[in-house]
Amino acid sequence: MSAAVVQSPPRRWRRIAPFWIALAALVVIAFVSIGVGRYPLSPGEVLGVLWSGLHDATEGTAGAIVWQIRLPRIGVAALVGAALSVAGAAFQHLFRNPLVAPDTLGVSAGAALGAVLAIVFGARLVAIEAAAFAGGLGAVGIVMLVAHRLPARDPLVTLILTGVVVASLLGAGISLAKTIADPYNELPAITFWLMGSFASSTYRELVAIVIPVVLACGALLALAWRIDLLALAEDEARALGVRTTALRLVVIASATLATAAAVAVSGIIGWVGLIVPHMARLIVGPAFARLLPLAAVLGAGLMLAIDSVARASLAIEVPPGILTAVIGTPAFIALLARARRDLF
Repeated sequence: MSAAVVQSPPRRWRRIAPFWIALAALVVIAFVSIGVGRYPLSPGEVLGVLWSGLHDATEGTAGAIVWQIRLPRIGVAALVGAALSVAGAAFQHLFRNPLVAPDTLGVSAGAALGAVLAIVFGARLVAIEAAAFAGGLGAVGIVMLVAHRLPARDPLVTLILTGVVVASLLGAGISLAKTIADPYNELPAITFWLMGSFASSTYRELVAIVIPVVLACGALLALAWRIDLLALAEDEARALGVRTTALRLVVIASATLATAAAVAVSGIIGWVGLIVPHMARLIVGPAFARLLPLAAVLGAGLMLAIDSVARASLAIEVPPGILTAVIGTPAFIALLARARRDLF
Protein backbone atom coordinates (compact mmCIF):
# COMPACT_ATOMS: atom_id res chain seq x y z
CA MET A 1 0.00 0.00 0.00
CA SER A 2 2.80 2.38 0.90
CA ALA A 3 4.61 1.59 -2.34
CA ALA A 4 1.50 2.48 -4.29
CA VAL A 5 1.23 5.79 -2.46
CA VAL A 6 4.88 6.59 -3.14
CA GLN A 7 4.60 5.74 -6.82
CA SER A 8 1.30 7.47 -7.53
CA PRO A 9 2.58 11.08 -7.74
CA PRO A 10 5.23 10.27 -10.37
CA ARG A 11 2.68 8.28 -12.35
CA ARG A 12 0.20 11.12 -12.13
CA TRP A 13 2.88 13.58 -13.25
CA ARG A 14 3.73 11.39 -16.25
CA ARG A 15 0.09 11.52 -17.27
CA ILE A 16 -0.23 15.31 -17.08
CA ALA A 17 3.34 16.30 -18.04
CA PRO A 18 2.73 16.13 -21.83
CA PHE A 19 -0.14 18.61 -21.52
CA TRP A 20 1.89 21.16 -19.56
CA ILE A 21 4.90 20.76 -21.85
CA ALA A 22 2.67 21.30 -24.88
CA LEU A 23 1.06 24.31 -23.21
CA ALA A 24 4.48 25.85 -22.52
CA ALA A 25 5.46 25.26 -26.14
CA LEU A 26 2.22 26.93 -27.25
CA VAL A 27 3.07 30.04 -25.23
CA VAL A 28 6.53 30.17 -26.80
CA ILE A 29 5.11 29.75 -30.32
CA ALA A 30 2.54 32.49 -29.65
CA PHE A 31 5.27 34.86 -28.42
CA VAL A 32 7.40 34.18 -31.50
CA SER A 33 4.36 34.59 -33.75
CA ILE A 34 3.74 38.10 -32.41
CA GLY A 35 7.08 39.23 -33.84
CA VAL A 36 6.72 37.51 -37.22
CA GLY A 37 5.33 39.23 -40.30
CA ARG A 38 5.84 41.98 -42.84
CA TYR A 39 6.80 44.28 -39.97
CA PRO A 40 9.11 42.11 -37.84
CA LEU A 41 9.50 42.87 -34.15
CA SER A 42 12.36 41.86 -31.90
CA PRO A 43 11.63 39.98 -28.66
CA GLY A 44 12.44 43.16 -26.73
CA GLU A 45 9.93 45.17 -28.74
CA VAL A 46 7.27 42.51 -28.26
CA LEU A 47 7.83 42.45 -24.51
CA GLY A 48 7.73 46.26 -24.38
CA VAL A 49 4.45 46.47 -26.26
CA LEU A 50 2.84 43.72 -24.19
CA TRP A 51 4.03 45.32 -20.97
CA SER A 52 2.64 48.71 -21.94
CA GLY A 53 -0.90 47.35 -21.95
CA LEU A 54 -3.99 48.02 -24.01
CA HIS A 55 -4.02 51.75 -23.22
CA ASP A 56 -0.84 52.14 -25.27
CA ALA A 57 -2.04 50.07 -28.19
CA THR A 58 -2.39 53.05 -30.54
CA GLU A 59 0.80 54.79 -29.44
CA GLY A 60 3.22 53.87 -32.20
CA THR A 61 3.26 51.46 -35.10
CA ALA A 62 4.45 48.49 -33.06
CA GLY A 63 1.63 48.81 -30.55
CA ALA A 64 -1.01 49.06 -33.27
CA ILE A 65 0.38 46.02 -35.11
CA VAL A 66 0.54 43.86 -31.99
CA TRP A 67 -2.77 44.74 -30.37
CA GLN A 68 -4.97 45.41 -33.39
CA ILE A 69 -3.66 42.91 -35.94
CA ARG A 70 -1.47 40.13 -34.61
CA LEU A 71 -3.01 39.28 -31.24
CA PRO A 72 -6.54 38.72 -32.60
CA ARG A 73 -5.07 36.76 -35.49
CA ILE A 74 -3.05 34.59 -33.12
CA GLY A 75 -6.13 33.98 -30.98
CA VAL A 76 -8.27 33.00 -33.97
CA ALA A 77 -5.58 30.72 -35.42
CA ALA A 78 -5.04 28.97 -32.09
CA LEU A 79 -8.77 28.44 -31.57
CA VAL A 80 -9.23 27.14 -35.12
CA GLY A 81 -6.42 24.62 -34.62
CA ALA A 82 -7.83 23.56 -31.27
CA ALA A 83 -11.37 23.27 -32.63
CA LEU A 84 -10.40 21.12 -35.61
CA SER A 85 -8.18 18.89 -33.45
CA VAL A 86 -10.85 18.39 -30.79
CA ALA A 87 -13.45 17.62 -33.45
CA GLY A 88 -11.11 15.14 -35.11
CA ALA A 89 -10.35 13.41 -31.81
CA ALA A 90 -14.06 13.17 -31.00
CA PHE A 91 -15.02 11.75 -34.40
CA GLN A 92 -12.14 9.25 -34.43
CA HIS A 93 -12.97 8.09 -30.92
CA LEU A 94 -16.68 7.87 -31.64
CA PHE A 95 -16.35 5.89 -34.87
CA ARG A 96 -13.26 3.95 -33.72
CA ASN A 97 -11.68 4.81 -37.05
CA PRO A 98 -8.28 6.58 -37.27
CA LEU A 99 -9.07 7.88 -40.76
CA VAL A 100 -12.07 9.94 -39.67
CA ALA A 101 -11.65 13.72 -39.85
CA PRO A 102 -13.96 16.69 -39.09
CA ASP A 103 -15.18 16.74 -42.68
CA THR A 104 -16.29 13.09 -42.57
CA LEU A 105 -19.91 14.05 -41.95
CA GLY A 106 -19.83 16.81 -44.56
CA VAL A 107 -19.39 19.59 -41.98
CA SER A 108 -16.57 21.38 -43.78
CA ALA A 109 -18.22 21.00 -47.19
CA GLY A 110 -21.54 22.29 -45.86
CA ALA A 111 -19.92 25.29 -44.20
CA ALA A 112 -17.96 26.02 -47.37
CA LEU A 113 -21.10 25.86 -49.52
CA GLY A 114 -22.92 28.24 -47.20
CA ALA A 115 -20.08 30.75 -47.31
CA VAL A 116 -19.68 30.47 -51.08
CA LEU A 117 -23.39 31.11 -51.66
CA ALA A 118 -23.23 34.13 -49.37
CA ILE A 119 -20.28 35.51 -51.35
CA VAL A 120 -22.11 34.94 -54.64
CA PHE A 121 -25.12 36.89 -53.36
CA GLY A 122 -22.88 39.76 -52.26
CA ALA A 123 -23.25 39.29 -48.51
CA ARG A 124 -20.93 40.98 -46.04
CA LEU A 125 -18.49 39.25 -43.73
CA VAL A 126 -20.96 38.72 -40.88
CA ALA A 127 -23.48 37.12 -43.21
CA ILE A 128 -20.77 34.95 -44.79
CA GLU A 129 -19.77 33.59 -41.39
CA ALA A 130 -23.39 32.99 -40.41
CA ALA A 131 -24.06 31.17 -43.69
CA ALA A 132 -20.98 28.99 -43.19
CA PHE A 133 -22.07 28.11 -39.69
CA ALA A 134 -25.62 27.28 -40.81
CA GLY A 135 -24.30 25.25 -43.75
CA GLY A 136 -22.11 23.10 -41.50
CA LEU A 137 -24.90 22.35 -39.07
CA GLY A 138 -27.36 21.75 -41.91
CA ALA A 139 -25.01 19.30 -43.61
CA VAL A 140 -24.56 17.10 -40.56
CA GLY A 141 -28.32 17.24 -39.97
CA ILE A 142 -28.96 15.92 -43.48
CA VAL A 143 -26.34 13.20 -43.06
CA MET A 144 -27.81 12.01 -39.78
CA LEU A 145 -31.37 12.09 -41.13
CA VAL A 146 -30.51 10.11 -44.27
CA ALA A 147 -28.37 7.60 -42.37
CA HIS A 148 -31.14 7.09 -39.83
CA ARG A 149 -33.66 6.27 -42.58
CA LEU A 150 -31.36 3.77 -44.32
CA PRO A 151 -31.51 0.16 -43.09
CA ALA A 152 -28.04 -1.14 -42.25
CA ARG A 153 -26.28 -3.72 -40.09
CA ASP A 154 -23.67 -1.20 -38.90
CA PRO A 155 -25.18 2.27 -38.31
CA LEU A 156 -21.76 3.88 -37.78
CA VAL A 157 -20.41 2.71 -41.13
CA THR A 158 -23.63 3.85 -42.78
CA LEU A 159 -23.25 7.26 -41.19
CA ILE A 160 -19.67 7.64 -42.44
CA LEU A 161 -20.54 6.55 -45.98
CA THR A 162 -23.53 8.89 -46.03
CA GLY A 163 -21.26 11.73 -44.94
CA VAL A 164 -18.86 11.01 -47.80
CA VAL A 165 -21.71 10.99 -50.32
CA VAL A 166 -23.29 14.18 -49.00
CA ALA A 167 -19.89 15.91 -48.90
CA SER A 168 -19.39 14.99 -52.56
CA LEU A 169 -22.77 16.45 -53.44
CA LEU A 170 -21.99 19.64 -51.52
CA GLY A 171 -18.65 19.86 -53.33
CA ALA A 172 -20.54 19.79 -56.62
CA GLY A 173 -22.66 22.65 -55.32
CA ILE A 174 -19.50 24.64 -54.54
CA SER A 175 -18.21 24.02 -58.07
CA LEU A 176 -21.53 25.17 -59.53
CA ALA A 177 -21.43 28.34 -57.42
CA LYS A 178 -17.89 29.07 -58.62
CA THR A 179 -19.06 28.61 -62.22
CA ILE A 180 -21.82 31.22 -61.95
CA ALA A 181 -19.83 33.65 -59.79
CA ASP A 182 -18.49 36.93 -61.12
CA PRO A 183 -14.98 36.04 -62.37
CA TYR A 184 -13.56 39.46 -61.47
CA ASN A 185 -14.89 40.00 -57.94
CA GLU A 186 -16.69 37.01 -56.47
CA LEU A 187 -14.60 34.13 -57.88
CA PRO A 188 -11.26 35.37 -56.43
CA ALA A 189 -12.92 35.87 -53.04
CA ILE A 190 -14.36 32.35 -53.15
CA THR A 191 -11.04 30.83 -54.20
CA PHE A 192 -9.05 32.50 -51.43
CA TRP A 193 -11.70 31.74 -48.81
CA LEU A 194 -11.70 28.03 -49.74
CA MET A 195 -7.91 27.90 -49.28
CA GLY A 196 -8.25 29.23 -45.73
CA SER A 197 -6.88 32.44 -44.31
CA PHE A 198 -6.45 34.37 -41.05
CA ALA A 199 -5.55 37.64 -42.76
CA SER A 200 -8.80 39.40 -41.87
CA SER A 201 -9.04 38.15 -38.28
CA THR A 202 -10.28 40.70 -35.76
CA TYR A 203 -11.51 40.63 -32.19
CA ARG A 204 -15.03 40.14 -33.53
CA GLU A 205 -14.00 36.86 -35.18
CA LEU A 206 -12.19 35.92 -31.97
CA VAL A 207 -15.34 36.40 -29.91
CA ALA A 208 -17.43 34.62 -32.54
CA ILE A 209 -15.32 31.46 -32.38
CA VAL A 210 -14.37 31.32 -28.70
CA ILE A 211 -17.94 30.79 -27.47
CA PRO A 212 -18.85 27.72 -29.59
CA VAL A 213 -15.38 26.20 -29.18
CA VAL A 214 -15.49 26.52 -25.39
CA LEU A 215 -19.02 25.07 -25.30
CA ALA A 216 -18.05 22.13 -27.52
CA CYS A 217 -14.84 21.35 -25.63
CA GLY A 218 -16.59 21.68 -22.28
CA ALA A 219 -19.34 19.28 -23.28
CA LEU A 220 -16.89 16.70 -24.62
CA LEU A 221 -14.62 16.93 -21.60
CA ALA A 222 -17.54 16.61 -19.18
CA LEU A 223 -18.61 13.40 -20.95
CA ALA A 224 -15.09 12.01 -21.34
CA TRP A 225 -15.52 8.86 -19.23
CA ARG A 226 -18.84 8.06 -20.90
CA ILE A 227 -17.27 8.55 -24.33
CA ASP A 228 -14.59 6.02 -23.38
CA LEU A 229 -17.34 3.48 -22.72
CA LEU A 230 -18.47 3.74 -26.34
CA ALA A 231 -15.46 1.54 -27.19
CA LEU A 232 -17.31 -1.31 -25.50
CA ALA A 233 -20.03 -3.36 -27.11
CA GLU A 234 -23.40 -1.68 -27.31
CA ASP A 235 -25.03 -3.93 -24.70
CA GLU A 236 -22.11 -3.57 -22.28
CA ALA A 237 -22.12 0.23 -22.53
CA ARG A 238 -25.86 0.34 -21.89
CA ALA A 239 -25.49 -2.03 -18.94
CA LEU A 240 -23.09 0.49 -17.38
CA GLY A 241 -25.74 3.19 -17.59
CA VAL A 242 -24.69 4.93 -20.81
CA ARG A 243 -27.43 6.09 -23.15
CA THR A 244 -25.41 5.37 -26.27
CA THR A 245 -27.71 6.94 -28.85
CA ALA A 246 -28.08 10.21 -26.98
CA LEU A 247 -24.35 10.28 -26.19
CA ARG A 248 -23.40 9.82 -29.83
CA LEU A 249 -25.73 12.65 -30.81
CA VAL A 250 -24.12 14.96 -28.25
CA VAL A 251 -20.61 14.05 -29.42
CA ILE A 252 -21.50 14.60 -33.07
CA ALA A 253 -23.26 17.90 -32.30
CA SER A 254 -20.32 19.17 -30.22
CA ALA A 255 -17.71 18.22 -32.81
CA THR A 256 -19.84 19.73 -35.56
CA LEU A 257 -20.26 22.94 -33.60
CA ALA A 258 -16.49 23.30 -33.18
CA THR A 259 -15.78 22.51 -36.84
CA ALA A 260 -18.46 24.82 -38.22
CA ALA A 261 -17.25 27.68 -36.02
CA ALA A 262 -13.66 27.17 -37.24
CA VAL A 263 -14.63 27.00 -40.91
CA ALA A 264 -16.87 30.05 -40.54
CA VAL A 265 -13.99 32.32 -39.52
CA SER A 266 -11.06 30.82 -41.41
CA GLY A 267 -12.28 28.89 -44.42
CA ILE A 268 -11.30 25.33 -45.27
CA ILE A 269 -8.15 24.12 -43.48
CA GLY A 270 -7.59 20.41 -43.79
CA TRP A 271 -5.33 17.77 -42.21
CA VAL A 272 -5.16 19.34 -38.74
CA GLY A 273 -8.15 17.39 -37.48
CA LEU A 274 -6.71 14.17 -38.88
CA ILE A 275 -3.06 14.41 -37.81
CA VAL A 276 -3.17 16.04 -34.38
CA PRO A 277 -5.39 13.40 -32.70
CA HIS A 278 -2.91 10.75 -33.85
CA MET A 279 -0.04 12.73 -32.33
CA ALA A 280 -1.88 13.14 -29.03
CA ARG A 281 -2.94 9.48 -28.95
CA LEU A 282 0.63 8.29 -29.46
CA ILE A 283 1.75 10.45 -26.52
CA VAL A 284 -0.96 9.87 -23.87
CA GLY A 285 -2.94 6.91 -25.16
CA PRO A 286 -6.64 6.61 -26.01
CA ALA A 287 -8.15 7.77 -22.69
CA PHE A 288 -10.38 10.62 -23.83
CA ALA A 289 -9.98 12.75 -20.69
CA ARG A 290 -6.23 13.03 -21.39
CA LEU A 291 -6.47 12.90 -25.17
CA LEU A 292 -8.86 15.83 -25.62
CA PRO A 293 -6.89 18.58 -23.76
CA LEU A 294 -3.58 17.55 -25.33
CA ALA A 295 -5.12 17.46 -28.81
CA ALA A 296 -6.51 20.97 -28.31
CA VAL A 297 -3.15 22.40 -27.22
CA LEU A 298 -1.18 20.56 -29.93
CA GLY A 299 -3.66 21.70 -32.58
CA ALA A 300 -3.44 25.30 -31.43
CA GLY A 301 0.36 25.20 -31.48
CA LEU A 302 0.53 23.55 -34.89
CA MET A 303 -1.88 26.05 -36.41
CA LEU A 304 0.04 28.98 -34.94
CA ALA A 305 3.33 27.62 -36.27
CA ILE A 306 1.84 27.11 -39.74
CA ASP A 307 0.33 30.61 -39.75
CA SER A 308 3.69 32.11 -38.72
CA VAL A 309 5.43 30.32 -41.58
CA ALA A 310 2.68 31.44 -43.95
CA ARG A 311 3.27 35.07 -43.00
CA ALA A 312 7.05 34.97 -43.10
CA SER A 313 8.07 32.47 -45.80
CA LEU A 314 7.38 34.50 -48.97
CA ALA A 315 6.77 38.07 -50.01
CA ILE A 316 3.06 37.23 -50.31
CA GLU A 317 1.13 35.41 -47.64
CA VAL A 318 0.69 31.69 -48.31
CA PRO A 319 -2.79 30.36 -47.42
CA PRO A 320 -2.48 28.06 -44.40
CA GLY A 321 -4.67 25.46 -46.07
CA ILE A 322 -1.91 24.88 -48.61
CA LEU A 323 0.77 24.49 -45.95
CA THR A 324 -1.30 22.07 -43.88
CA ALA A 325 -1.67 19.86 -46.95
CA VAL A 326 2.05 20.04 -47.75
CA ILE A 327 3.03 19.28 -44.15
CA GLY A 328 0.17 16.92 -43.38
CA THR A 329 0.87 14.26 -46.00
CA PRO A 330 4.42 13.31 -44.92
CA ALA A 331 3.58 13.85 -41.26
CA PHE A 332 0.66 11.43 -41.46
CA ILE A 333 2.79 8.82 -43.24
CA ALA A 334 5.48 9.20 -40.55
CA LEU A 335 2.93 8.80 -37.77
CA LEU A 336 1.55 5.64 -39.34
CA ALA A 337 5.06 4.25 -39.75
CA ARG A 338 5.97 4.90 -36.10
CA ALA A 339 2.72 3.61 -34.62
CA ARG A 340 3.68 0.17 -33.20
CA ARG A 341 0.52 -0.41 -31.23
CA ASP A 342 -3.21 -0.27 -31.75
CA LEU A 343 -4.33 3.35 -31.59
CA PHE A 344 -7.66 2.42 -30.05
